[in-house]
Amino acid sequence: MCHWRRFSGASALAKPRPVIVGIGEVLWDVFPDGGHFGGAPANVAVHAAALGADACMVSAVGTDARGDTALERLAAANVDCSAVARLADHPTGVVRVSVDAAGLPSYDIAAGSAWDCVPWSAAVERAAQRADAICFGTLAQRSLMSRATIRRAVAATREHAWRLFDVNLRQSYYDADVIAASLDLANAVKLNHEELPVVARLCDMKRGPPVGQLRALCERFGLRLAALTRGASGSLLVSRHGVWGAAAPHTKIADTVGAGDAFSAALLVGILAGWPLDEVSRRANAVAAYVCSQPGATPAIPEGLRG
Repeated sequence: MCHWRRFSGASALAKPRPVIVGIGEVLWDVFPDGGHFGGAPANVAVHAAALGADACMVSAVGTDARGDTALERLAAANVDCSAVARLADHPTGVVRVSVDAAGLPSYDIAAGSAWDCVPWSAAVERAAQRADAICFGTLAQRSLMSRATIRRAVAATREHAWRLFDVNLRQSYYDADVIAASLDLANAVKLNHEELPVVARLCDMKRGPPVGQLRALCERFGLRLAALTRGASGSLLVSRHGVWGAAAPHTKIADTVGAGDAFSAALLVGILAGWPLDEVSRRANAVAAYVCSQPGATPAIPEGLRG
């Protein structure tokens, strides 16, 4: 395990930096005011790099202008894109996003996108075997090909690696089998307060308070950690060793797109730093709150939130 004093800064980081891999969708969120680079695991990779990790993305984009720009964005964010395939016969993914008066998004996700066809490759295998943590969700598992690549990559990580299942339920692109198989493959889960009752129902768990359901997930699937984000109410981290809660900073919300991904990145960075979980939770909430205050999923993280 790597021990850090800060999220970033060359003088503060022990070498080598821990490797955090996002695997799944790379796409463009198209808002009424224009396009924003996104995709939950890509957002995690970008934020992880900003917080000082050696970040890598596993995905696929088209041989189109959006694909070119997506790779440029990843490279500019210091994310290794060597495991992002270019596919001539599938376009780079697009999601039409509308935001309501409360800043909550809804999504129209294009079918047949490049990230639905992420191929297995030597580059993907290298990324998986280097990972100190890998983050995956449900959306990119909607297709058989990407599902197989994601599961093979997660299974290929080293024994000590963190395998974070960042649930990210979208529309109808999930079912009980995907949820259960992902939890079996993971050793940690992160979900929000709207997703927890859905996951609990799909896993045939008893109703009850969130802490009890998170503990039940840890026990049933052998998870090292379960993280619950609760918007303005902050977060809960639950393991067999205890429960850690943290309040959310007061924030004027621009939109909530990418906030959960920022939380996931900060969560993994803090865990790999060996910080106490109450501190990990507090810092992850602060990073997520800042993202909520800015438009788009991956605003630049201010220096004051990186350490």
